Amino acid sequence: MLKILLSGACGRMGRQVAALAQESGAQISAGVDVLARQDGAFPVYPSFSLVPEDTGADVIVDFTRPENLSALLAYAKARRLPVMLAATGYNEADLAAIRDAAREIAVFRSANLSIGVYVLRALAAQAAQLLPDFDIEIVEKHHNQKIDAPSGTALMLYDAVSNPQSVPVFGRNGRTQKREKDEIGLHAVRGGTVAGEHEVGFYGPGETVLLTHSAQDRSIFARGALRAAAFIAQQQPGEYSMDDLARAMLAKA
Repeated sequence: MLKILLSGACGRMGRQVAALAQESGAQISAGVDVLARQDGAFPVYPSFSLVPEDTGADVIVDFTRPENLSALLAYAKARRLPVMLAATGYNEADLAAIRDAAREIAVFRSANLSIGVYVLRALAAQAAQLLPDFDIEIVEKHHNQKIDAPSGTALMLYDAVSNPQSVPVFGRNGRTQKREKDEIGLHAVRGGTVAGEHEVGFYGPGETVLLTHSAQDRSIFARGALRAAAFIAQQQPGEYSMDDLARAMLAKA
């Protein structure tokens, strides 16, 4: 049985992962969270420095924020534990630290762990190639508690449809000129309890193509995290993504 050290254990996604672990053939051996509530089936520690060495974990699953990355990677490297990173908002220094860690341990990183979103990204990339003269706009919607905007998934979709000439435009407030050919708009909506909706629109002369994905609840991300954790626990040191996981899934199909 896969044993997981769950970073962000008391957060919304951490609780979802813990609730679904058993049905995925996994077990949460311990958690890390600043709240460190001890009301579950596994111990939770307030920091990685306090996590004992004998947790028996096979992999670390992280649903926290970039500021926790340094302590997480230090712990993982010291114990040669693979890591599944689901945080967003990493800066260049964070990404460099991840690349450095991947020389010693296996690191899986994705802004979105939904297989449906992976398919959306693949379809959007293909559409961008087939519709080179269409205007592209990306719209994402999330609950009113989400901190970063645009979402990491929206930025991932931008990377999928952009080219070297593309110019990201984050909303159009205050702009007084017409839309330029190479612009790709990114727009964020925040409200209510929306789990996550993403739309990539291709607007051409006389026709529009819309590709959308809607998450009904956060369980899809928890199941994706558990699937990614099982995958990365079997890999050699290096950086891995949803592309690698998808290839592994197709190979088993």
